[in-house]
Amino acid sequence: MSLPGPRCADGAGGHPDAPLAGLTAHGTGHGTAGRVALRHLVDLGATPGAAHTGTYTPVQGDLVTLYRSAGPAEQPLLDCRIDWACPGGTPLADETTVQAATGLMAVHGRNRGTPRRIPVEYASTCAGVIAVQGVLAALVARERGARISTVGTSVAHAALLTISQYLAAGTAPETEHLPAVEGRPGPPFRSRDGVWFEIEALDAAPWRDFWTALGAPAKDISSGWPAFMLRYPKALSPLPPSLHQAVAAVEFARILAVAEAHRMSVCRIRTMAERRTDRDALRYGRVPPPWRFRPYGDASRPRPSATVPGPERPLDGLTVIEAGRRVQAPLAAHMLGLLGARVVRVEPPGGDPLRGMPPMVEDCSARFLALNRTKEAVTADLKTPAGRNTVRELARDADVFLHNWAPGKAAEFQLDAPELAALNPRLVYGYASGWGDALGERPPLGTDFMAQAHSGLADLMADGDRPRPSLMTLLDVLGGLVAAEGLLAALVARERTGRGRRMDSSLLSASTVLQYQALERPQRRHAPGCGTAGLPEVEGPYRTADGWLAVSAGSTTAVGRLCRELGLDPAAPQDVLRRRIADRLADRPAAEWVARFATARVSAAVVATDLDGLDTAPATAPALTREACTFVNSPWRFGA
Repeated sequence: MSLPGPRCADGAGGHPDAPLAGLTAHGTGHGTAGRVALRHLVDLGATPGAAHTGTYTPVQGDLVTLYRSAGPAEQPLLDCRIDWACPGGTPLADETTVQAATGLMAVHGRNRGTPRRIPVEYASTCAGVIAVQGVLAALVARERGARISTVGTSVAHAALLTISQYLAAGTAPETEHLPAVEGRPGPPFRSRDGVWFEIEALDAAPWRDFWTALGAPAKDISSGWPAFMLRYPKALSPLPPSLHQAVAAVEFARILAVAEAHRMSVCRIRTMAERRTDRDALRYGRVPPPWRFRPYGDASRPRPSATVPGPERPLDGLTVIEAGRRVQAPLAAHMLGLLGARVVRVEPPGGDPLRGMPPMVEDCSARFLALNRTKEAVTADLKTPAGRNTVRELARDADVFLHNWAPGKAAEFQLDAPELAALNPRLVYGYASGWGDALGERPPLGTDFMAQAHSGLADLMADGDRPRPSLMTLLDVLGGLVAAEGLLAALVARERTGRGRRMDSSLLSASTVLQYQALERPQRRHAPGCGTAGLPEVEGPYRTADGWLAVSAGSTTAVGRLCRELGLDPAAPQDVLRRRIADRLADRPAAEWVARFATARVSAAVVATDLDGLDTAPATAPALTREACTFVNSPWRFGA
């Protein structure tokens, strides 16, 4: 496992004040999770080292090791193991089988009515970030007197975390209704001159005025609003066809003008080629780190910890104040809570409105509980001096303060980093935004689907000539994981130097973590997971006699084994080959094919389409806890 190109400083790698300065990172294995983990450790200041040898088998996953010096002969400081499968669960072999077994394909495919593979290495990328979170939490604990030398996680567990809200909602006592999508296409939209674009509004008035100005029928405008908002909680958006017809009748320039007049945000879906020209996308040919750190105050002797954490709760004794909405910031704080921190949420008077979003578990939303069930809550009206003083008093004795307010709100509230650092110089201050400073002072609304459009991710996931953004909140989730990773890195630096610091991340910067190869080494788009551009795209899922089956064939050899088992010619044209594979697989049950393919050394898995069964399924049960609904357990294993 290697890292090409120079490291990016940006407050991290190569700087003596970097969180991991003085450490060396080595990697073994070939998976995306390990590559992301190793890259991020280097971006945080570790020196990249050559892969070391050992008894770990790379096909199981990846192993990343930190040393205090440059030589692998030295005693390791920390070993981090990233497996494909959950410990004790059914074996899984790759990104495709993980997406199938964990329900990720089912959630991503809701808007098209069938399970679909996310056509990027999403679960593996999230697992790499989660692995680094575990390493950084262990380093924080070691600085506070704990003895932790091993960290473990899995790609399957990471995949389950990415669907935690959908999983909680799908297993709640109150039945979740998913409307039919057939014949009612969701976003994105296309103008008369062929421009694909996304739109965003956070309340109904801009939505109504925008569509009225474009001549859409009033009844469809009204029914379209709740359908549009279903993207966030349910990963589908069955819109009236008349809305698509309304924008298809006018030029994109007219659509922009109408949106500007009625406060609707519009973002054209850009290509990866366009994204590579952005100043924030590449620096000297390399994607910069997804976080930015700015120390404040003078270096001081680190304060001895009053609590020596145990290995299972490395952040025990630390306090996190979170003033977040929706997914990004709440998920980041939730990850710190899973690591043992005390998390206090700042909510508006009356509580967060999302507490009441169906389906409910007693008096609280199942989705809300998925990210917030272990947190304490304090109400504060930030529009008043008393409410802002409440936050200041909380921050005075906290270790972390995190928010994802709209641009300029922190300064307006006088709760920006300088104000809170004056009260608490050791505070780690985090801002998880939509765009960072990439789009200037008046950016469009910085939400998941707008970021997918602007970043080129929707183009990267295109199906033929049509961009295919996911209606699952891919970037809200990854953005939350990246924010938590940055906060943990800042805590490591704080424990080592005594200085607090500000950490900035964004949905846009998180998108680059999925696009390292696409941005730095552009090539012709080819089958997801395949290493050869000319390889036929035969990845599933496919219908079988009793459900869906995902097969994975990421090499010429694997395609050959699959075709031999099915009695097919791998040289057939791709569309013909896919049809013939589908015809063969339709004859037998999915589980029977999995057993047969295992003998032929073909990677395959039954596609989980019922989230309500994951807590008992052998592949996923070890990572889940069933209470009133199903929750995802902590994804790390720590050992002394």
